[in-house]
Amino acid sequence: MTKMKSLNPESLQKASKMLKAMAHPLRVAILNLLSENEKLTVTEIHQALKIEQSTTSHHLGILKDKGVLNSERDGKNSYYFLQNNNLKHIIECLNRCTECN
Repeated sequence: MTKMKSLNPESLQKASKMLKAMAHPLRVAILNLLSENEKLTVTEIHQALKIEQSTTSHHLGILKDKGVLNSERDGKNSYYFLQNNNLKHIIECLNRCTECN
């Protein structure tokens, strides 16, 4: 059996906020897209998911605010990416869990 790392209250609170931010169908789609691509712009995300740019920006802001995503500017573009590559494991797990049904 794997020994679980003990989490302090601050870590548990941060994890809870991150999971709550991720718990939305469009945000899961955004995270899935970003887990397959290193970095994407708002335009690339909204075009790939066929959703409005303002909606995309709104959801990206929530994910960034809760520490799930980060961004960097390059000229006029902001590129979004997963804050921590370990988040890819959560996305992979969600994909496997939803394929079971």
